[in-house]
Amino acid sequence: MEEKVTNVLLSGVGGQGTILASDILCSVFHEVGYDVKKSEVHGMAQRGGDVTTHFRFGKKVYSPLIKYGDVDFLISFELLEGLRYINWLKKDGKVLLNDQETLPPAVTRGTMKYPEGVVKTFRKYFKKNTFVIDGLNIAIRCGDARAVNIVTLGAFSNFFDIKEEVWEKNLLEHLPEKVHSLNSNAFREGKKAI
Repeated sequence: MEEKVTNVLLSGVGGQGTILASDILCSVFHEVGYDVKKSEVHGMAQRGGDVTTHFRFGKKVYSPLIKYGDVDFLISFELLEGLRYINWLKKDGKVLLNDQETLPPAVTRGTMKYPEGVVKTFRKYFKKNTFVIDGLNIAIRCGDARAVNIVTLGAFSNFFDIKEEVWEKNLLEHLPEKVHSLNSNAFREGKKAI
């Protein structure tokens, strides 16, 4: 019988720190004894395009890629990017949404409309397993909008019994010292958000 592997899909747009967040997840879960694998796609990331990362952890993980429909946790830094991957979730999967809209070029040009009711859609299918945070405003209150990824990781940390010191140590190892205080605060504020 195959050992349990937990599948986490992160989605966002370029500039939101999706890849940094997945790097931190790898460090945290590796430190507490899991085998970890990740794979990332960031084609048009620098132009605000979609960015996704597959992150898997367990006793032994053989592949970094998550099968369609096998996601345990979907972490989305942007609403439309979350909606794009809704069908990847297991029936009992959990969703962590940053309540932020970043308008894609087709919407800003007026050729398409941004979908309405994204959070409502998730709540329809994933009822009590949909968690929404106002990550951008929390990050801004902490001093930098770019900390939205750290705020979101803080919220995500609530799903696991891993000490806060482990999370904080690993996230600070990935960041320059001049932003340590800001990001420690962003992490703690994110943890309080759900």
